[in-house]
Amino acid sequence: MPWRARQGESADAYRVWLSEIMLQQTTVAAVIPYFERFIARFPTVEALADAPADAVMEAWAGLGYYARARNLHACAKQVAAAGSFVGDLDTLRALPGVGVYTAAAVGSIAFGLPVVPVDGNVERIVARIYGIDTPLPGAKPAIAKAAARLGDNDAARSRPADFTQALFDLGATICTPRAPACCLCPWRQSCRAHALGDPGRLPVKPPKKPRPVRHGAQFWLQDTNDRVLVRRRPPKGLLGGMLEFPGTDWRDQPWGRAEAIGCAPQIAAWRLAGHAVHVFTHFEVRLDVYAAEVALIEAEGAMLPILELDRAALPTVMRRCAHVATLAGSKMGFTSY
Repeated sequence: MPWRARQGESADAYRVWLSEIMLQQTTVAAVIPYFERFIARFPTVEALADAPADAVMEAWAGLGYYARARNLHACAKQVAAAGSFVGDLDTLRALPGVGVYTAAAVGSIAFGLPVVPVDGNVERIVARIYGIDTPLPGAKPAIAKAAARLGDNDAARSRPADFTQALFDLGATICTPRAPACCLCPWRQSCRAHALGDPGRLPVKPPKKPRPVRHGAQFWLQDTNDRVLVRRRPPKGLLGGMLEFPGTDWRDQPWGRAEAIGCAPQIAAWRLAGHAVHVFTHFEVRLDVYAAEVALIEAEGAMLPILELDRAALPTVMRRCAHVATLAGSKMGFTSY
């Protein structure tokens, strides 16, 4: 993992913090290429702090949960102004976008603080070792206390960074959610879940609720100079500060064609290009994508060259809309790439 210190090196607090923010709600495999590109573009916390907000959002596009990118930039500015990250849990927790877990992870890995950060992997290990069968999220306080006990030994206190990362690796590779490899686990003899013969049952999760579905329409309006109309979303809220194609509100009921086109950015020969579906954490959105080509875009917004879309700060849901529109473009008879 490119954010981990090599043998004999000291951990870089900037890289540790950046990786932990990126890894929230995202897999290691997905994060690695983003992390490497991000570090190449912003090699220090000072470089990140000095970067324009648009550049940060552009580099983040595709990772999702865009409030993290806004907090990341704000945090970098605060750390750069202070001179560096500080190895104190309360100071770390006070930074924008840094909660109890992230502060503990940075404190442990980068500064050697004797604290056990509890992420999903550690939560699962602890619940199994101690046989904590209270359903989540009610089990979290008991798991946090048990995790502290797990780290209360000479080896963990003398090498907190190694202990923390070993826990992460144990949960990711051996104590996995399904079919844990107990025969390879160094704690199997003292694991209550293993003794009971059903480690995969813990931690107990509440039943999943059906994910709500919302509906909307987005409008791909391009001119004869191969530019497309985009707008910037408000800085706060879902996809805050990101670019989008103009569209309707997202609501519980589907939009009829006439109703949707009544919300189009300008009068044009709108045609249905197709549909885009995207799953957020708490809901799924289904979008009708309408496309049109005009000689002159008169609507409010910015004109972005179509060939620059790959580098633009477009969230994944809008990239899916772009894919639908451009795929249909040649069939509709107007220019696409």
